[in-house]
Amino acid sequence: MENRLPTSDQDFVESLIPQRFPFVMVNSISEYSESHLISGFEIKEDNIFVQNGIFQASGLIEHQAQSVALHTGYKFYLLGKEAPTGYIGAIKTFEALRLPELGQKLTSEVSIINEMMGVTLVDIVTKLNDEVIAKSQMKTVVM
Repeated sequence: MENRLPTSDQDFVESLIPQRFPFVMVNSISEYSESHLISGFEIKEDNIFVQNGIFQASGLIEHQAQSVALHTGYKFYLLGKEAPTGYIGAIKTFEALRLPELGQKLTSEVSIINEMMGVTLVDIVTKLNDEVIAKSQMKTVVM
């Protein structure tokens, strides 16, 4: 398959993950390699994790997990295969330094630490402009 990056084609991005509206928390990919991915997400008013104009920590976790799913989905896209369904196996650490507001654009960098037998250990850093607002380490599992 062809490299289509960077892209903010919502239909293409959604084709790479199992989630559907209103539960989609990624809308762009700017970089991909076997060991990392940079995703983006603009917080809109109809988002289920927005309360009083603030994107909640649970939304940040879901955005980060979907960024990992996007890495897997794009990898399978490049191989010409359908992406498997996955889920969060464990969240080792999560720290929200600041909660973003409605209309702001998040950028998350996923760094693959280890991938073995369908289990992927990742570090994820989420930024707002160039300020780190959240970071985590989690394991995801594909079925």
